[in-house]
Amino acid sequence: MIQVETDKESGFCFGVVTAIRKAEEELNKSGTLYCLGDIVHNSREVERLKAMGLITVNHEEFKALHSVKILLRAHGEPPETYETAALNNIEIIDATCPVVLLLQNKIKEKYLQCHGETQIVIYGKNGHAEVLGLVGQTKGEAIVIEKPEEACLLNFNKNIRLYSQTTKSLEEFMEIVAYIRQHISPHASFEYYDTICRQVGNQIPNIRD
Repeated sequence: MIQVETDKESGFCFGVVTAIRKAEEELNKSGTLYCLGDIVHNSREVERLKAMGLITVNHEEFKALHSVKILLRAHGEPPETYETAALNNIEIIDATCPVVLLLQNKIKEKYLQCHGETQIVIYGKNGHAEVLGLVGQTKGEAIVIEKPEEACLLNFNKNIRLYSQTTKSLEEFMEIVAYIRQHISPHASFEYYDTICRQVGNQIPNIRD
């Protein structure tokens, strides 16, 4: 007989739990709420909230909305989303995870300090909602690498500041750090920032075990 064990660290992270709570609160008051993208990668939960009145829209559909309320999920959004909301009189219920929000602010601050002189590098999945929000803090100029093997594509004669999508592997992140350290020019500087969420990251070794 197959024995199935549930990881004690499994379940929704606190950022997603907060987003769901905010959605429920608004739906209980008004009965209708828009959400930009699936609130969570769980079809049952998405369907449950849909039955309560949650309407999921993509970015193109979002641009056509006016004078409604919309929930921004835990992944976060780029500045352009907030600008569109302001233009279209859309009220935002912001459920961006505080860990992601802090990371966005760090990247934006560094970008403004080093604009044009430094490579802002993000270890993450191209096209992922969180990564799109992070890249948006640099007006699209950040470099995204999805795996350690892609670190060789960086310009090692230029300063590098490395960040990570909050849900990526710490082990692979440190592989990238080691590679850059080995190859960075003595005339360039390298700094990295461990921005991986431990609540999510700790699930990976538990799953392996």
